Parts: sequence; C-alpha cells; structure tokens
Amino acid sequence: MYKYTIARQLATKKVITNRGDEVGKLSDLMVNEENGDIEFLLVELDRDSKFVKKISGKDRVIQIPYSAVTAVSDVFIVDEREIADAEPAEK
Repeated sequence: MYKYTIARQLATKKVITNRGDEVGKLSDLMVNEENGDIEFLLVELDRDSKFVKKISGKDRVIQIPYSAVTAVSDVFIVDEREIADAEPAEK
C-alpha cells in the first residue's frame, strides 16, 4: 500500500545537510510533467546558515537536485557534497 504525502505537509519543511547544517526551508518542488518525478527542491535560504555563506550571498532561492535527498521525515536531509554547486532557481 502506498502512502501519499499532502503537499501542505511538505511546505516549509526545513532542509539540512547530512552534517546537520541548516540550508533553509522548502519553498517548492520542480516536477517532470511527463513522468511525475521530482527533479529539484526549491529552497529558500536561511541567511544565518554557515552553509549558505559558502554558496552565494545574494541568491534567495536555490534549486537542489532531488538526487541529493538522502532522507525525508520532519526535515529534508540532503548530501552536502551534491549541493556544493547548487544553482540559483530560475525566475
């Protein structure tokens, strides 16, 4: 039996690295319209995070490949190595 998560339950979940550094909060998902697969997490950066300072000081939302997600529970846990080169979300 499959369990489906309501989109509202995902909204504003925290995104942290596998080392425990907070990246920010989930703001949206980019989904492949043809097959329904999640391709990217759109994450609003937490300005106080140590990790954010490594990426960029002026970008407010970045896209993280869904392949970087290692676990989802109360938070999204992402592999820090896979998001080292995270790009700003397209506007």
